[in-house]
Amino acid sequence: MDSEAKPVLDRLEDIREKNVHGRRVAEGRLCGKHTAVVVCGVGKVNAAAGTQYAIDCLGADKIINIGVAGGLNDGCRVAEMYGIECAVQYDFDLVQINHTPMGTLDEYDRPYIDLCTTSLYPLKKLATGDRFNDDEDDFRLLTKELKADIRDMEGGAAAHVCRHAGIPCYSFKAISDVAGLGSTTEQFLHNLELCSVKLGEETEHIFEAVNG
Repeated sequence: MDSEAKPVLDRLEDIREKNVHGRRVAEGRLCGKHTAVVVCGVGKVNAAAGTQYAIDCLGADKIINIGVAGGLNDGCRVAEMYGIECAVQYDFDLVQINHTPMGTLDEYDRPYIDLCTTSLYPLKKLATGDRFNDDEDDFRLLTKELKADIRDMEGGAAAHVCRHAGIPCYSFKAISDVAGLGSTTEQFLHNLELCSVKLGEETEHIFEAVNG
């Protein structure tokens, strides 16, 4: 989203912007290195398309997926940053055909895709799906079966594209809401600005850790 991209864009020097197929793309320098920001939009298709564009058309040698996400347990705190060690697309279902666990992509034999990591923040497991809800069935799937810590709508798709392209993928999330603390929608709206500030504070630390 624009609110997730703004903290990064605010720190980009010599910025040049364009619109590509309805997506905002900015290039410039961050911490002295050429950097591009693709504001993909919400959801897995948008994330996958934006990631592929960054790789094929911008020549990205690594992808950093950054944004807000929901916490699924009390190990996650609002407005705190976490690194993602692995991601699953929890709404991908070939259980009846392949007899593999929920979230297992057709070309793999396990649900989770490993990401590149740093020692900057505590590491968590991410579940990605095209849903934002308080559904109890989803919560049981995410926590009991997949044992995920965080959920979002983009990270797993970016990781999927990077795996096929052979490009390193990192993901960092600021927590906007935590399951069990009330409506996730109300928490998200209330904490979005707080998370944006946190993303801004951490942008250069993330960039230096990934490029160190």
